[in-house]
Amino acid sequence: MSFSIKQKNFLILSARYLLAITMLNYGSAKLFDGQFGLSESEMSIPIKDLSLFKISWYLFDNEPFKSFIGISQLVCAFLLLFRRTSIIGALLFIPISINILIIDLTIMPTQMALSFFWRLSFYLVLDIMILWTYKEVILDFFQNVLKRGQVTYNLPFWGYLLLPIS
Repeated sequence: MSFSIKQKNFLILSARYLLAITMLNYGSAKLFDGQFGLSESEMSIPIKDLSLFKISWYLFDNEPFKSFIGISQLVCAFLLLFRRTSIIGALLFIPISINILIIDLTIMPTQMALSFFWRLSFYLVLDIMILWTYKEVILDFFQNVLKRGQVTYNLPFWGYLLLPIS
C-alpha cells in the first residue's frame, strides 16, 4: 500500500496536531487544573500509608518544578503546531515524553503504568515518524553545524597541560 504525497503530508500534519493537543493538555493541566497534589483527605493520611504514586504527586506539585514542566509542555505544543518550528517541537517532544514514561513506569500501579506505556509509546512512534519525514532537513542542519562548528586551537603541548589549571 503506497501513500500519495498529499496523504503523507496529511498524516504528518495529523500526527503533529495530535501530539500538540496532547502536550497542550498536559501542560495546561499542570499550570491551571492542578494535575499534581493531594486532596485534603489524602493530606491527613500518614506518608507511610500513601502509595508511591500519591507521594510523587505531592512532590511534583511544588514550584518551580510544576511550572517548568507545564511551560515546557506548552512550548513543545506550540512548536509542533507550526510548520517552521515543527522539527524543534518534535525533537523537544522526545525528552519530555521519555521523562513522563519513566516516571509513570516507576510510580504508577502496574495496570495504570501499562496503559500509559502503550499510549506514550504510540506518541513516540508518531514523533519519530514526523522526524523521519524531515530526516534530510535534520541531517543537512547537523552536517552544516558540524562543518562550521570545528574549532582548531594552535596551542603548544604545554598549553593543553595548563587548561585544567586555568
